[in-house]
Amino acid sequence: MRSLTVDSLNPAVRNVQYAVRGELAIKAEEYRVVLKEKGQDSGLPFDRVISSNIGNPQQKGLDQPPITFNRQVAALMEWPQLMQLAPNTFPQDVIARAKELHEEIGSIGAYSHSQGVPLIRQNVAKFIQERDSHPSSPDNIFLTGGASAGVSLLISMLISEPHKSGVLIPIPQYPLYTATLAQFSGVAIPYHLDEAHEWSTSIDEIKAALKKAKEDGIDPKALVIINPGNPTGALLKEETQREVANLCAEHGLVLLADEVYQSNLHRAAEFPFTSFKKVVCDMGSPVPLVSFHSISKGVTGECGRRGGYFECHNIPHDVRAMMYKMVSVGLCPPLQGQIGVDCLVRPPKEGNESYALWKEETTRIHKVLAQRTKLMAERLNSLPGVSCVDSPGALYLYPKITLPEKAIAAARAAGKEPDAFYALALLDATGICVVPGSGFGQKEGEYHYRLTCLCPGVDEYVGKLEKFHREFCGDYQ
Repeated sequence: MRSLTVDSLNPAVRNVQYAVRGELAIKAEEYRVVLKEKGQDSGLPFDRVISSNIGNPQQKGLDQPPITFNRQVAALMEWPQLMQLAPNTFPQDVIARAKELHEEIGSIGAYSHSQGVPLIRQNVAKFIQERDSHPSSPDNIFLTGGASAGVSLLISMLISEPHKSGVLIPIPQYPLYTATLAQFSGVAIPYHLDEAHEWSTSIDEIKAALKKAKEDGIDPKALVIINPGNPTGALLKEETQREVANLCAEHGLVLLADEVYQSNLHRAAEFPFTSFKKVVCDMGSPVPLVSFHSISKGVTGECGRRGGYFECHNIPHDVRAMMYKMVSVGLCPPLQGQIGVDCLVRPPKEGNESYALWKEETTRIHKVLAQRTKLMAERLNSLPGVSCVDSPGALYLYPKITLPEKAIAAARAAGKEPDAFYALALLDATGICVVPGSGFGQKEGEYHYRLTCLCPGVDEYVGKLEKFHREFCGDYQ
């Protein structure tokens, strides 16, 4: 009789690794349960777990609140009768937005168009057109259950030959890409970012990766750019973006532009964001481009609502038809996520009743994140054996750590990557959960970890990191 075992599963599933929610996150959750059940009798050297492993702005224990306008619109869409039951509770622009959306959608308990609510796709297209000063069509917009769903769809479609079709990905990279490529039996083609130059993107490095892939019999199908970067926070210069577009056009690559952190800019005057859509249109380039955005990051931070979109540019109609066929299998993206996208691309405007509060809330979020990022980078850089690029964007820092040889040997003896060994020890000692650089990819012999800049109480938080690092290195000298 056949039995269900791990070995009987699709081998591609067994190959999937996702470090952000991997061993450390699982252990952190176990500690959280122990603290909840036993409190001061837990026997642990900390009184709370700090989940610094994931960019989840609204998670319990952090202090980024939801944007009031977004939640008010969501509330009225969830229960429209609130307009009558609490007529003086909601600003008039909120009520007008909810009525407009309700007229288009009806109940959010019903399926929508598989590509997303047409009105919301029209609003996304207007947002893109205003941002880039180039036309955008709602027919080219696909609303998705977070940007990850769009990335997964595109990669699944591009892997035409298992174990032969490849996608160029930056190293370090967000583990979604390697996990999705493993799931669909694609090949990750790594190209390294330049840490010595603020994690910049090197065209020569991409060319070398392309050359090696072709020599190895791999067929490169697409190039991923994460801008601003995850985990690095780096932003591409427009000159580099043009070179990337030309390279993709020359080699017949689809350009996948992950731009979900486009509004998380800490030094916008020095490091501005320019979309690849604008660059490609300014150039008149024929390169096939798919750009991704999400409500999970930025100032909205609505990770749990699962809302996002991607825009197709220079994608043939029959290919878009195949995309539509595939998204229709999933029926439609979550309606509250789609409503979140509408609020993302249509925030209150100056003169609207909700504008002053929206402006106050979003300004505070930007200011606090920029301050934390700068302070944390300064403190980490003051530690012996630690160097950290002061990230100009996104939600993270990605410090490089030099570990004692005895620590590296102990890690190898334990069957762990050295930075994972360090991160596990950090969790055991402080309750702080980070993601080791081995989960993002790094050069041989280098070690990093990623942590978010979302945690309040920076002095206490960074103080624990500093104390642990000194003690850890001292123990293994």
